[in-house]
Amino acid sequence: MKKTKILDCLDKLLKHESRLIILERIFKGSLKDDSYSKISASASNPCRCKSSFSKIEFANLFYILMDEEILFFQKCDKKNNRIEFQKFLENNFTYSGKNDKQCEIKNISKEFAESKGYTYREKQIEFLNLLIFRFQERKSRIENW
Repeated sequence: MKKTKILDCLDKLLKHESRLIILERIFKGSLKDDSYSKISASASNPCRCKSSFSKIEFANLFYILMDEEILFFQKCDKKNNRIEFQKFLENNFTYSGKNDKQCEIKNISKEFAESKGYTYREKQIEFLNLLIFRFQERKSRIENW
């Protein structure tokens, strides 16, 4: 599957954010020499990316991106990739909770499990249809510029 410009930009944005956080920690003198600091330096980041999705929709979106290997931390180790992904999402994003209030993602493993399981197949299909509809609307707007 060929990477789209949107996904390419998203990849660059995530890499850029990680680099900025590492630089910030270096200047503050708090960068530790561990393999995880390059990713989770944002664990103390008060500025999180906000989402209009519910927690389960958010998990579905990123589980799909991870499962299809569009975004990944460790392509060869699926279990660790999932763990790294979950920590990254918990440290850097919020979701739309009750009354559209932004909520921190304290733990997303249950929602990731639901995204993986066949029990929630219909919910996944419904979510994919929503994404496809949104992308088709966007494509139409771009074609009509």
